[in-house]
Amino acid sequence: MGADVFGKAILDYQLGEKNSEIFTISSLGDEDSIPVSHLFRRYETMPDLEKTALSLCSGRVLDIGCGAGSHSLYLSSRGLDVTSIDISHGAVQACKDRGLTNVIEADFWNYKGGNFDTLLLLMNGIGIVGQVSKLTQFFQKTKELLNPGGQIIFDSSDIIYMFDRDEDGGFWIPNDGTYYGELTYELEYKNLKSEPFPWLFVDYNTLQDEALKAGFDCKLVRMGIHYDYLARLAVKA
Repeated sequence: MGADVFGKAILDYQLGEKNSEIFTISSLGDEDSIPVSHLFRRYETMPDLEKTALSLCSGRVLDIGCGAGSHSLYLSSRGLDVTSIDISHGAVQACKDRGLTNVIEADFWNYKGGNFDTLLLLMNGIGIVGQVSKLTQFFQKTKELLNPGGQIIFDSSDIIYMFDRDEDGGFWIPNDGTYYGELTYELEYKNLKSEPFPWLFVDYNTLQDEALKAGFDCKLVRMGIHYDYLARLAVKA
């Protein structure tokens, strides 16, 4: 993503800037912001969907896109063996400052750190796939990282709600040959701005179809409060 927007914001927060925000701009024209404090939230303030995800983690865990390390810290407090990876240099440094000992600056697609019982991707971490067509590559990579009987746990959202409805209740989705959940984002923080990067929001039915074709069992664990959901995948026995 070029500039380390998340890393700079996270490190600034640790230095005392508690009210800062990261601004996001999507290819749908939607502008939003993420309070940096949200990345440092304690378990007690996490949404129920995330709490459920953390309760399902077991064995050796790989926290992919760990950010400021809040999920890894909680899992470590439970006694789990957690490895945390992120492409952000600043985020990795912050995680170490917060007490995590096994944090690696790495790109998921190139990571070769052994085998795990749980792969965890929260805060729509599956977004790193970018396009539905790359889910096959994602599943192949996860098989390389999973122990026999291992699992993938992640949340995502069906962003169909972001499109206008017609009189019959259907949605107006651009017919440009791409999946409607494939977006492009830019991030801004202070004087830093990221390069545009692809990000995927995948509805559960599409996810399930792709997972089954790749040889995974796919379970809908729970629905969130606004088109989001938690899924658990495991390689078919």
